[in-house]
Amino acid sequence: MTEEAHRPRRTSTDRFRPILLGCFAAVFAALAVTPSYRDDWLLENLLVFIIVPVFVLSYRRLRFSNFAYTCLFLFLVLHEIGAHYTYSEVPYDLWFQALTGTTLNSLLGLERNHYDRLVHFSYGLLLFPTVWELFEERASPRGVWRYVMPVTFLMSHSVIYELIEWTAAEMFGGDLGQAYLGTQGDVWDAQKDMALAAAGAVCGLVLTVSRKRR
Repeated sequence: MTEEAHRPRRTSTDRFRPILLGCFAAVFAALAVTPSYRDDWLLENLLVFIIVPVFVLSYRRLRFSNFAYTCLFLFLVLHEIGAHYTYSEVPYDLWFQALTGTTLNSLLGLERNHYDRLVHFSYGLLLFPTVWELFEERASPRGVWRYVMPVTFLMSHSVIYELIEWTAAEMFGGDLGQAYLGTQGDVWDAQKDMALAAAGAVCGLVLTVSRKRR
């Protein structure tokens, strides 16, 4: 047999992962140029600097579906947009107005910048497929716990992230602390963010179970 016959065939997932990683690297590099607040950009990306290498280095031992990787990619892109402008100043209203002639906030009756709310909801929704596959591969919960544990896993990490935001705001204070915290004067901001992440996880559960049944 020839050497090529012994060589393992590359699957679509083997090709898809590096392509998706390259796309994210391009988005990251583009949005790393002249962000609105460099210090806040660095703070926002601390977790990205940890998470992305972990996924890359562990991909041989723990692989996810193309769908899960795509959802993770979309979440990270949303996060990088928020890091570039800071979450409370992402100009989605101007983008929407350029397309439609009116602002999204005026259509929905909103008063604050809600980009951070979108990303917290997307955290639960878009990370759910990865978490679901992680539990299936490494924990294999049975019965109702198969559905409860991935949701509560994401909810717990939402709480941890809010604690990290609070700690960073206390440590750095001033404009940097306020930019990173991004409460925009809402005293219930942390609770609403956690609730949206939980709602996103529940929606992710419903969509994942429906997708698997089909």
